[in-house]
Amino acid sequence: MSQEKTLVLENTSRRDALIAIEQKYQEKWESEKVFEQDAPETEELLTLSVEELHEKYPKFMVCMAYPYMNGVLHAGHAFTLSKAEFSVGYQRMLGKKALFPFGFHCTGLPIKAAADKLKREIELFGQNFDQTPEQKEEVKTETKAEAEDDGERDVTKFKAQKSKVQQKQGSAKFQYEIMLQLGIKREDIHKFADPYYWIEYFPYKCQEDCKLMGNRIDWRRSTVTTDYNPYYDSFVRWQMNTEYKLGKIKFGKRHTIFSPKDNQPCMDHDRQSGEGVGAQEYLAVKIVVNQVGPNASPELTQLVKDSKVYLLAGTLRPETMYGQTCCFVSPKIDYGVFPTKKEGEYVVCTERAYQNMSYQDITPHRGVWDAKLVINGKELIGSEISSPISVVEKMHVLPMDTIIATKGTGVVTCVPSDSPDDYITVQDIRKKPEYYNVDPSWLPVDDVLVLRSAKYGDHTAKFLIEDLKIQSPKDKEKLALAKELAYKEGFYNGTVIIGPYNGMSVVEAKPKIRDDLVNAGEAFNYSEPEKPVVSRSGDSCVVSLEDQWYSDYGEETWRKATEAVVAQLNTYSEDVRSQFYGMLNWMKQWALSRTYGLGTKIPWDPQYLVESLSDSTIYHAYYTVCHLLHSDFYGKVVGPLGVSADEMTDAVWDYIFCRTEEVPANVPKAKLDKLKGEFRYFYPLDLSVSAKDLVGNHLTMFLYVNEAVFPKEFWPKGIRINGHLLLNGEKMSKSTGNFLTLRQMLTKYGSDASRIALADAGDSVEDANFDENAANAAILRLHNLKEWLEQVLDPNTKTPLCDKRNLIFDDAFNAEMDEIIIDTKAAYDNLGFRQALKRGLFDLQICRDYYRDVCNSLKIGMSRDLIVRYAEVQALLITPIAPHFSEFIYRDLLKKDTSIQNALFPEPSSTPSADRKRLIKEIAYIRDVARSIRETEGQLLKKKKKGPVFDAKKPSKLTVYLALQFPEWQAPYIDLISAKLDSLDFKDMTSDFKKDVSKLGDPKRGMQLVNTLRLQILAEPETSGDILGRDIGFDEPKVLKAAFDTIKLAAMATNVTEVQVIVIDNGKGSDLLTNADVELTNTKPQLDATPGRPGISIVNLE
Repeated sequence: MSQEKTLVLENTSRRDALIAIEQKYQEKWESEKVFEQDAPETEELLTLSVEELHEKYPKFMVCMAYPYMNGVLHAGHAFTLSKAEFSVGYQRMLGKKALFPFGFHCTGLPIKAAADKLKREIELFGQNFDQTPEQKEEVKTETKAEAEDDGERDVTKFKAQKSKVQQKQGSAKFQYEIMLQLGIKREDIHKFADPYYWIEYFPYKCQEDCKLMGNRIDWRRSTVTTDYNPYYDSFVRWQMNTEYKLGKIKFGKRHTIFSPKDNQPCMDHDRQSGEGVGAQEYLAVKIVVNQVGPNASPELTQLVKDSKVYLLAGTLRPETMYGQTCCFVSPKIDYGVFPTKKEGEYVVCTERAYQNMSYQDITPHRGVWDAKLVINGKELIGSEISSPISVVEKMHVLPMDTIIATKGTGVVTCVPSDSPDDYITVQDIRKKPEYYNVDPSWLPVDDVLVLRSAKYGDHTAKFLIEDLKIQSPKDKEKLALAKELAYKEGFYNGTVIIGPYNGMSVVEAKPKIRDDLVNAGEAFNYSEPEKPVVSRSGDSCVVSLEDQWYSDYGEETWRKATEAVVAQLNTYSEDVRSQFYGMLNWMKQWALSRTYGLGTKIPWDPQYLVESLSDSTIYHAYYTVCHLLHSDFYGKVVGPLGVSADEMTDAVWDYIFCRTEEVPANVPKAKLDKLKGEFRYFYPLDLSVSAKDLVGNHLTMFLYVNEAVFPKEFWPKGIRINGHLLLNGEKMSKSTGNFLTLRQMLTKYGSDASRIALADAGDSVEDANFDENAANAAILRLHNLKEWLEQVLDPNTKTPLCDKRNLIFDDAFNAEMDEIIIDTKAAYDNLGFRQALKRGLFDLQICRDYYRDVCNSLKIGMSRDLIVRYAEVQALLITPIAPHFSEFIYRDLLKKDTSIQNALFPEPSSTPSADRKRLIKEIAYIRDVARSIRETEGQLLKKKKKGPVFDAKKPSKLTVYLALQFPEWQAPYIDLISAKLDSLDFKDMTSDFKKDVSKLGDPKRGMQLVNTLRLQILAEPETSGDILGRDIGFDEPKVLKAAFDTIKLAAMATNVTEVQVIVIDNGKGSDLLTNADVELTNTKPQLDATPGRPGISIVNLE
């Protein structure tokens, strides 16, 4: 696998030492069967309610969408996988039976298609592919078809642009070349001509990589899909039969790829090119032609006068139609004026688009696409038009050269606020109207703002055009990127800011706006192939309505019932919940059947296979019992219960999945109850982890089918969505060398360093970034910690440790550990793994470093009890993320008898909460004073043009001014903040608020004070009372006295030989240590001192 652009490691000795630890504990975990989980051995599995059962015997079950087995796992898989892995690791530490099963998806077209390609290539080039021609003519048709595909794409629809194998092919054109790039030896490639060899080969590769990562997977519960595993095949047949009996699967007209020449559906195996391509649905918006432009022919002019003529604009974004300001056609394309079913009504679009419509019951006659008129796009330019819901009443048709005839209708709505293409085209025409032969009066006056997103604001197109520095419509690559970014951000995170759905998320508003337009007769749905498809007879295929089996998603009763599932679901983000509500409404009848590929046959119509998303909706339930049914991935080895696949009838599945109390007679009841108990205990699924592109398909189907098939107590509990993974800030791409497989990542950085970098990559639904520098830095961090702990925990160490004592630094370090335990737990609870890593590793080490450095500077030993506690807390806090290293600390260094995988999450010490918070404030204060001293040194060392020159080499005096009261001048500013505390004026620092501040006296000092207090309050709103009440929360003189020796050592760049702390109380000064009176000289540091923020002065001694 290519990785030319990835980081090159110079010295690997530290990494190798960590990998040795990882290998040691991976072997231990496997031999000890640490990650195998079974339901408790108790009769209560069947007698308690599900709620009571889980309360008495806590459990947690997590899954990720199982990966497709036509290649090895890559870093993107690892990112999603890590979220499930970190979750199950943490839940174990809460004392739950935490289960992470893992399966292998093999259903569908890609494996079979690739295998069939290899068969043809073996016939052409020999078994070892040593007779290949230099010119690869075979790929020309497909390459041309792909080149023509330059149109709009629905980012909400799950349909990979290429299969995983194709995505990784780089410059490879033949299937055998792709296999070589996957790391398959040339002499072994011919084996993959058998599609089932893929199923035998890649799951084990996947398992090896997951074990190398240290994943807490119960491998007994793994399975491949398709009829290759007869148990899984039985399960899917039961699911299909159940949905069919419930009326969720129906037979009727569905959009299907169709060959007009052959007059029949063109399935994948019937295609010369376009395998795997499905139907793409558009909304065809009817734009009224009110008056033709100056270039219109007499025939077109007369037709518009006598009839109703519409321009048909195909769009995937009905939510943006409020912002249409004009319409585009191409002067390079010939359009047809075609009749509709309504007498005297015509539509203008490309012949290819109308041909598709003619097979979808939209036009007057099936398969007839004769035009009333054929016109060039130039005839339409300048026409006056009006669009159904646009706020712009009078619009015109403008030219767009980049429109292609092979995608959509050839007519494009112009929404310059949200379409980068539209925006840059309008701007280009505005700059040179003569070049485009356009009357400037035809151009829209203003852009209409339609959508708002946090990332791009109200004018997405303008933002992206400027951000990507796009200069003209000819910047195709940048425009393609801008289009994708705009569409994704608009759909996933956008809010409508105009029209009747103002304030509603795009996900929710999109289907409502579409339905409004259709119901009003102002638009209709039509479909065409996502990409060009050519049949083996050489025919260019269309989309036709043909009879087939489909899942009736979107049916009103089922949709409303599934909305109840979403309502109780933990989505970890309300935006994600809104997306699900929108997708429940957006998703409609889903074609269930295929005739080509791998999978389970539809039980009542075995000429068809169940397609690859439909057999993958409730497989999580299968995980709960499959370890008892079969002992291998393939169901060839009967499991410990001794139940054969033939015995797994629908009645058996119904019983064990709690759909009936009727006990089947063909399997002993004790065995059935064992299966039923496992299901009742581990189901429902507590957490499903997935990338965001599955919201619109797999995950929505998962919710629909769980609602239909299982009782309410088994509905899923949580879904956690993550973004896609960038590598080193760029999109992963094999062709550019910016690519890592999971195996490459683990070999390069080891497991724990990779896992740390994955945790640090990000947690939101936005795209995350795996930074190789972070992985490399993690190696150094872990190795340094390893060496330090080995040294300090060694009984023969030269590092002195002390027994119990009562120093402020000891108490504060203990309190900080308590606070970090609490914060890290809160982060894990919310699946905030980046924050858990920050608090549980990075911040804890900062606290440890400070404690160690203070003890070293004071020449005192660290507390033995605290260091031992630190080692254990550190190991436990990062156990979910870095399990091998944690196990090393726990077993090897702390000499624990059991695995850390069975340890509980650490608890804070017995220090009362109020004392803990006080101690944390105190140690933060000591650090701040030391930092202020060093900052003062820095200022002194800068050469000044005026004033006395400070000599860092000469002896100097450090004075710390400690004020017990706040200056009187601050009181009116405090009163102002108190009055405005909950207002936006204060939070946003509006101009009105700044004016109020300036009226109170010294604007500069006042604004500095207000800004300081504002930032403190916004950071910790719950402490606003203390902040405004001027309560710093601790005894400042006492703390400074306790830390006096540390403060003395804080100055590092100057020759401080004398230190004094002066306490200022009601305008009088006294020495902190001697209580002797000190005359105040009103220096700036003295006057600036406030409680909690002492003034610092360093001056040369005379």
